[in-house]
Amino acid sequence: MKLGAVYREPGNRCLVPRVWKATNAFERMRGLLGRAPLAPGEGLLIDACSMVHTIGMRYALDLIFLDLTGHVQKLVHNVKPLRCAGAFTAKATLELPAGSLATLRLHLGEQLTWRTVVV
Repeated sequence: MKLGAVYREPGNRCLVPRVWKATNAFERMRGLLGRAPLAPGEGLLIDACSMVHTIGMRYALDLIFLDLTGHVQKLVHNVKPLRCAGAFTAKATLELPAGSLATLRLHLGEQLTWRTVVV
């Protein structure tokens, strides 16, 4: 997985400073399964993903569904284990620790971008 950050556009404001991006089919399929819970300020961006499940997860997630241009299509708070969520128009999903959406104050239609972290 590649490490980057998610920014709110316009304005170039960093919203989530540590976001891993699933870059192949295996990483997309595995997602966060078997991984430690995300810490505040961390996330997982899954491209080509309009629906996620939390079957096998031990913790809840907040989800942001994005269209092809990074515009927010749907926000889902506190998806507990053994649940599914999706958005018909989504092309990517950003998974965050439960409670993150309350602090980010996002709105439908806002644009987010992911950028690689340069080490």
